[in-house]
Amino acid sequence: MLYGIPNCTTVKKARAWLAEHGHDVAFHDFKKQGVDAAWLKAVIGQTGWQALLNTRGTTWRKLSDAEKTAASDEAGAIGLMLAQSSVIKRPVLEVEGRYHLGFAEEQYQSIFGS
Repeated sequence: MLYGIPNCTTVKKARAWLAEHGHDVAFHDFKKQGVDAAWLKAVIGQTGWQALLNTRGTTWRKLSDAEKTAASDEAGAIGLMLAQSSVIKRPVLEVEGRYHLGFAEEQYQSIFGS
């Protein structure tokens, strides 16, 4: 399963790589299908909340200082990610119960052995 936002450039690259390499991976659109707290906690359990919270994107830069401060711990970060899915690092690839953040061709080659 690939999680993300369809118009995200990195998600587009990941989806194109997967298609080119014959990997039929279902896509979960955060904007249409939402984000679940239990899913966030599962991903955070493997990656840590700091890695999952995208503090480099446009959405983060547009937040107020108070909103950024409120996301300075796991509970606050989860609350922000539930409210604004655009602050979740994308894409999130789930393969065999493991979550992988972002996209790099070498990373995907390693995951899929191709």
